[in-house]
Amino acid sequence: MELLSALSLGELALSFSRVPLFPVFDLSYFIVSILYLKYEPGAVELSRRHPLASWLCAMLHCFGSYILADLLLGEPLIDYFSNNSSVLLASAVWYLIFFCPLDLFYKCVCFLPVKLIFVAMKEVVRVRKIAVGIHHAHHHYHHGWFVMIATGWVKGSGVALMSKFEQLLRGVWKPETNEILHMSFRPAGSPCPKPALPSSSPCSWCPVRCS
Repeated sequence: MELLSALSLGELALSFSRVPLFPVFDLSYFIVSILYLKYEPGAVELSRRHPLASWLCAMLHCFGSYILADLLLGEPLIDYFSNNSSVLLASAVWYLIFFCPLDLFYKCVCFLPVKLIFVAMKEVVRVRKIAVGIHHAHHHYHHGWFVMIATGWVKGSGVALMSKFEQLLRGVWKPETNEILHMSFRPAGSPCPKPALPSSSPCSWCPVRCS
């Protein structure tokens, strides 16, 4: 405990929680999310034949967790798309990854040391989204622990949960893949629900600005 006090980890966590995600962390999140889309078989061909469908798939990869969380909490599904700056930034990343001449942008962000930095920053965004989702659910259901857990899970793994719908936009159907049966992200192993869930009542353990 003395070591923790000397390191001031509580103050460090509080300061870090106040760091804005936009634009640097959000940019990393969008880059990694759309990279995963480009890795999907047929995604490049789809972007050439049907760019609108490709763009919609990219937006689902970037904002799928927000859409599902709004669905769970009975809020407008397109509410997050009113954030023009984020939508424009995600659209710019989609365009550069799929249409940049000579694939220069794609090659740069796929360079392993650079990609590792982006992936680490993406996980920071994931943790922040989980905490914000739990606090958001707490405002609607003050004692609904299962609702808070479900909302945090959706915030952390919304893209995978919407993969079926995203595949349909690409004209692909894979019934053997199911996020419920084969979870890519498990709530029990996530780094944030453990401290964030108890904090949803006193709002002090995991302080996060709801943005």
